[in-house]
Amino acid sequence: MIYDAAIIGAGIVGSCIARELSRYKLNICILEKENDVSCGVSKANSGIIHAGYDPEPNTLMALLNVKGAEMYPELSKSLHFDFKQIGSFVISFNEADRVHLENLLERGKTNGVKELRIIEKEELKKIEPNISDEANAALFAPSAGIISPYQATWAFAENAVQNGVKLYLNNQVRAIERNTENGEELFELKTSKGSLKTRFVINAAGLYADKINELVGAKTFFTKARRGEYCLLDSNCKNLAKHVLFQLPSKLGKGVLITPTVDNNILIGPSADSVSTVDETATTKAGQKFVFNTACRTIPNLPARNIINSFAGARALAFVKSETEEFVPVNDFIIEEDSIIKKFITVGGIASPGLSAAPAIAVYVVDLLKNAGLELIPNQDFVSVRKGIESFLRASAERKVELIEENSLYGRIICRCEMITEAEIVQSIHSIIGATDLDGVKRRTRSGMGRCQGGFCLPRVTEILSRELKIPMIEVTKKGGYSYVLYGKTRSNDEVPYD
Repeated sequence: MIYDAAIIGAGIVGSCIARELSRYKLNICILEKENDVSCGVSKANSGIIHAGYDPEPNTLMALLNVKGAEMYPELSKSLHFDFKQIGSFVISFNEADRVHLENLLERGKTNGVKELRIIEKEELKKIEPNISDEANAALFAPSAGIISPYQATWAFAENAVQNGVKLYLNNQVRAIERNTENGEELFELKTSKGSLKTRFVINAAGLYADKINELVGAKTFFTKARRGEYCLLDSNCKNLAKHVLFQLPSKLGKGVLITPTVDNNILIGPSADSVSTVDETATTKAGQKFVFNTACRTIPNLPARNIINSFAGARALAFVKSETEEFVPVNDFIIEEDSIIKKFITVGGIASPGLSAAPAIAVYVVDLLKNAGLELIPNQDFVSVRKGIESFLRASAERKVELIEENSLYGRIICRCEMITEAEIVQSIHSIIGATDLDGVKRRTRSGMGRCQGGFCLPRVTEILSRELKIPMIEVTKKGGYSYVLYGKTRSNDEVPYD
């Protein structure tokens, strides 16, 4: 088979592009080097849908941020992923800061952000009573929201596959060649598992997008990672903040924030640490201390004893070399058909607000493909709705009874912290893009994300994966590869303990 287009990377951007292309009568595939979708930048970020006041006007960031944010409410309903439009505040702590709020307000209006306004201390304290007494004003953006980034990525990818897109996991692109076949110029993508041919290529490889460009001789740019560390507070702290609370942004990013999550935790972070390699996502004592102490300026006396997890993610920043061989930041998304390698679309440097912009990036890329010669005939059989997994925790008492009557596995609680049932775990394994390891189940159901962090449910989830995938328990992994959870039995079945 010759594909019409191949997408490299199954993060939020690649998955959105795949879903958008599935609206048309095309043969599309996604190549992902990991064993699941959303295993790169998309799995570890703030989960915020930014309103769009921060990007420089007249940039792709500004244009696509605002458009993407406007698309999420409807998409979340159609694709069954969590989205809450809770609004955000950028907080001023003194009169000097207030000038920056005014600048952000004007920038936001230029970018087309709706209903932006500055509120004063008295109103701010009424809305967010736990906020510091130092706060004297804030920029209020009602259109900002929050999602679970890995849940959303999974939803977009599943709907794409539902509409005929082929997903190839564990397929790292190692070489790209251009060949002519029957008078038609094609790309041959050679991966860790074989090769395939395609007419168009969309490079949405995130932190590795520069390397993919290099393989084919497309535009040269360099991806540098900026590590962001986070702390996650238990759900019993959910009343600390009702909105996304930003401090003023800096050259390094939007600063340390405090935000509710769609799952009723409180998230604090990120830091902004330059790292030497793109896969440096270990947390550090210094980074955790910085994040926590900085956040305490927004809400004093945060309960450190309620930190249940810490993690770090990486942001993909694009740089080019100047005439003096210095690395200069691009400060915008790189989304374009290559000027030399025709029919090759680069989607690189997708740092914040990439999550917010992703659905709009997909529409923009489809327009680029059309202009590059891809024929787009609407797919009359396109299914815009994707059914997710019904949450037992969020169901009403009456619905809980119905669910158990429909499926007895809803009556078995596996993860006590998050009230996740065996029915939800089994569904996550047998869905269109099913979980094949513990982290996959975790991202789809939240089992293991509560206060005990899997201390009680991990053995049971391991058993369920073994049973449903029909593999020995010792072959169950945490995140694919060689990340095995078990080594072997502690004793044979016929051995008598304490004999």
